[in-house]
Amino acid sequence: DTCGTGGDKKNTFNISTVVALVVAGCDVAVAKHGNRSVSSKCGSADILEALGVNLMLKQEHLSKCIDDVGIAFLFAQSLHPAMKNVVAARKQIGVETIFNILGPLTNPAKATHQMMGVYSRDLVEPMAHVLKNLGLKRAIVVHGADGLDEITTTDKTYISQYKNGEIRSYDIGCEELDIPVAKESDLLGGTLEENVKIVVDILGGQLSPKRDVVVLNAAYALFAAEKVDDIAKGVELAKGSLDSGRALAKLEDLKKFTNNI
Repeated sequence: DTCGTGGDKKNTFNISTVVALVVAGCDVAVAKHGNRSVSSKCGSADILEALGVNLMLKQEHLSKCIDDVGIAFLFAQSLHPAMKNVVAARKQIGVETIFNILGPLTNPAKATHQMMGVYSRDLVEPMAHVLKNLGLKRAIVVHGADGLDEITTTDKTYISQYKNGEIRSYDIGCEELDIPVAKESDLLGGTLEENVKIVVDILGGQLSPKRDVVVLNAAYALFAAEKVDDIAKGVELAKGSLDSGRALAKLEDLKKFTNNI
C-alpha cells in the first residue's frame, strides 16, 4: 500500500496515487487504500473516479481485482462505513486529526508491505514501530523536510525503514540518486481537472519535475515491496514502468475491470 496520512497542506498533485500505478506496472500487487479529499483539493478517490475508475466495488470483488489487474482501490468510505460519520466534521475542522493516522493503518486487505508518508517529522519513527507491531514484513515511513507527506525532491527527506526485524532512521536528498532538485511550486496540483491532466501527462511519459517525484517515491515503494534491494534499481524500474506504458496500462485495466464487474 502507498496510502499516506495526508494533512500536509502542501496542495501537491496526487503523488501516491500515481506511484501505486507505477508500482503495479512493475508487477507488484497493490492494494491502494484511500478516500476523498478532506483537507486537500483532490483526494485519491476523487482523482481515480475522474479518470474513470468505479470506486464502489464490493469487498468480494477487490481481491479478484488485485489478482486479475494487479491493483485495486480500496475506498475507505465504502469499506469503513462508520468513517462517513466524521467526514463533515473533519472538513470543518480543517486540520489533521487522529483519522489521518488511522487511514493508512486500516487497510482492509491487510497489506504485508507498505510505504507511508506522514504529515509530521515527529511521526516518522513512531509510525515505523506501529507498522512493525502490526506484523508487516517491510515498511518505510517518510516525511519531507519541506513538509510533504511524501519523499520530496525539493529538500531532504526523513525516513524510517523496517526491514529484517530492525528499524533504521536516516535522511536522504534526491540528488544522491541523480534526481533533479525541484522547487515547491513544481509539485503543486490544482483543481480536479488540472490534476487529471497532470496524472495523464505523467502516465503518458512526459518528462517533468512531477514525474521525477513520482519516480523517486515509486523507487522507495518498490524497495518497501521487496521488489528491489537497491533504490537506484527502483528508480530504473519506475522509469521503465512509465516509459513502456505499463503504468498507464494498469490504469486502463483497472477502469475496465471496475466498470464491467
